[in-house]
Parts: sequence; structure tokens; C-alpha cells
Amino acid sequence: MSQYINYGEEKKTFSIPKGWNLISSEDKPPIPGVKDPIQEIQRALDHPIGSPKIEDLARSGMETVLLFDDLQRPTPVHLAMPEVMNRLNRAGIPDERIFGICALGTHPIPSLEQLKTKVGDEAFDRLSGRLFAHDPHASNNVIIGKTHRGTLVEINRHVASADLLIGIGECMPHPIAGYGGGYKIIMPGICSYRSVADHHFHWMRHRNSRVNLLEGNHFFEEILDAGRLSRLAFKLDFIINEKREVIRAFAGDPLAEHREASQYAASLYAIPLPKLADVTITSAFPLEIGVQATKALVMAGFCTRSGGAIIWAAPQKQAGPIMPLIKEMASPESAEDFHRRLIIGDVPEHLRSFGISYIMQVVYFKEIAEKFNIVHVTEGLTAEQVGMMKFSYSPNIQDAIDQVCKKFPQVDVAIFPSGGNIIPEVQQ
Repeated sequence: MSQYINYGEEKKTFSIPKGWNLISSEDKPPIPGVKDPIQEIQRALDHPIGSPKIEDLARSGMETVLLFDDLQRPTPVHLAMPEVMNRLNRAGIPDERIFGICALGTHPIPSLEQLKTKVGDEAFDRLSGRLFAHDPHASNNVIIGKTHRGTLVEINRHVASADLLIGIGECMPHPIAGYGGGYKIIMPGICSYRSVADHHFHWMRHRNSRVNLLEGNHFFEEILDAGRLSRLAFKLDFIINEKREVIRAFAGDPLAEHREASQYAASLYAIPLPKLADVTITSAFPLEIGVQATKALVMAGFCTRSGGAIIWAAPQKQAGPIMPLIKEMASPESAEDFHRRLIIGDVPEHLRSFGISYIMQVVYFKEIAEKFNIVHVTEGLTAEQVGMMKFSYSPNIQDAIDQVCKKFPQVDVAIFPSGGNIIPEVQQ
């Protein structure tokens, strides 16, 4: 039976063995963006979900902080920021009372030039002298309380003192928080390093910390607590395709708009499966660059039985960003041992400059290597480098299938031709 995966600019075809029962091979075609993204932004802001309009929330003289994500996200802040500022102006808040804060979490701090690239020329000029990047290590971050489960919430001082707080971000499937967007602009966005570490490291391996789950997801619920403590009043979230085009915008109350955005994202990306697969074949496409390529593997882990096999195809043509991850994977520590190190703050020296979300990948990848038989189809990594990850190497997809078939001659198999942008949903 002939099948295919998307790999770079081409389709790679292959055949599955006669003893393999195909339970899914659904592909998700590219979703086009809207013709006029500014018009879509205006529509969302004119019809907020669960909230008054920005113009009705604002009061003359309010000191207002606009939060936005960093360059690692494709959010079109350069289009959204002027629209939000214009509405604040009409409500009596001049530009001089508006601050812009890049909510980067624990990512590297961008330069002023990088901030200009993110917010665009107009907003950069209008926010002259009042545009900053959050520093998670700053000594003047402000403790504003604890979540109901005890996570310390320590945030940026400008955010803590603001009269009105508005966020701009994106909502996409997230492997731990269920979906990005909403209050994530607060936690981890503008929280201190110790707050983010406390939250992320403690809840990262709970069984309900997973994609497409909000209710009962403690990782997500702690984010809600932090966001409410921060007094974030309004959020604009985008759903964006792999070409960085706006598919749709949602605005309003941070919780209400996020729930609708998440439901919409699920309708675009969810693939139902009747059962757990014994073998999953997944492509990193369309998120094949750097650490983004790992998303497909993590998603495959949600729908593959323990002890089963995952064939993960990713070109890895820009493999530099994942090399520190590969180096740590080669250590003899188990996922549990490494996780315990993180809990007590013992982060390996060569990873200290990376964001917490990157460091967490070491735990997840060690766990995946312990739980599944992984065959990595790639041209950008050598067989030795793949072996350092405790994975098996294959030069092409058909060879990988032949390898796996020797151990798994009779299996249920799921195929994700574009595994980088799907949400696997096991029905049973």
C-alpha cells in the first residue's frame, strides 16, 4: 500500500508491510491566511469576546502596558500594535502613557533593533524611550502573590504597576499547556526566572499536562492563576499558518477569547485515531527548522503505545539549535534523574544560557527514548549524532520501515504526512 510524507519541498513515498493495519493517514492541507490581516485585527477588536472594547476599558490618564511576544513567535505585532494604540488614544490615553514590554519568558533578551523588527517602525517611533524587553533575572521584578497551588508569581515591575494591561500573542497547539496564547503572555511571558522554573519544572510531567487539554491541566490552570493575579485585562491572539499568515484573530477577556481560539485551532489541526498506534510514522513538516522539528516527535508520543515505535522524519538542515540537546541526550542520566536535577536548580552549565522550555526538552526526549523505539530519518544529522540521542538512524523512510518491521511484523500504524501541525486525538 503506497503512502507518503511531506519532507522539505517534496513528497516521500513508501509502502507499508502487509501485516501493518493502517488506522490513520490523514494529511492536513495548508490553511490560507486572510486577504487583509489589518481588517481581521479590526474585526476582532470591534467584537471582543467576554469583554468591553479596549476603548471602553481605558480611562483618560491610565498608564498602560502593551505586552507582546518575541521573535521566536510569528505574531504580527507590527500590524496589531498601532491598531491597539490608536484605540487607546481615542479613549484619552496618549502615546506618552503607553509602554511596550516584550514578554519573552526566559528566552534570550532581544536587542533594541530586534524589538524594532518585531513591533514595526510606526510603533517603535511612537514608543520611543518606553519600549523594553522583560528581564527574567532582574532584581526589581515584583512578587505579587502565589497561585492556589503555591507557585510564586513574580513579575516585571512595569507590569505590576500598570493601570491597564493588554497582551498581543498567538494561539496554537502547545504540547504541555494545551494551547498557547491567553494568559501565557504573563506566565512565562513576564515572570521571573525562578517563578517560571517553579511552575514549569513542577508540572511539566503531570499526565494532564498535554496538548488539546485545558480542563484539569494543572500546568494550564497555574498559568490562569498567575494571569489573573497580574490583572491582564484584554488579550489579542492570532492563529497563524506556517507561512506566517494570519488565519484568524480573537480578542477580549484573556480566558474567554483563549477558549474560543483554542476550539477553533482544534477544528483545524485535530486528527482522530480509534486507538493508540503500535507504530507511528510522522514528518516534522511544516515545522522543520531547528527545535520546531521536535514538535512532531512529541505529538507522536501522545498517540503511540508504550514500547511501540515512532519513525520521525526531519531534514534537520539547520541542526545547530538542537546540538546542545543532543549533547545532553548522550549523558547516562535517566529522564527522572535529570528532572530531579532541574527541580533543585542544578542546570548543566552548557544549558544555562537557554530558556527553560528548551531545557525541559531534555527531560521529554530522554523519556521518549526510554518509552519508545525511535528511528530518525534525517540528512542533517549523522548516524553518530542520532545515536547520541539513543535513537536509531535511517537514511530514508523505506529503510526505517524495514528496520521497524523486523521487530513489529503485525501492528496498527498511524501516518502523519504533516506531523508538525497536527493534534492527535485518541478516541478510546
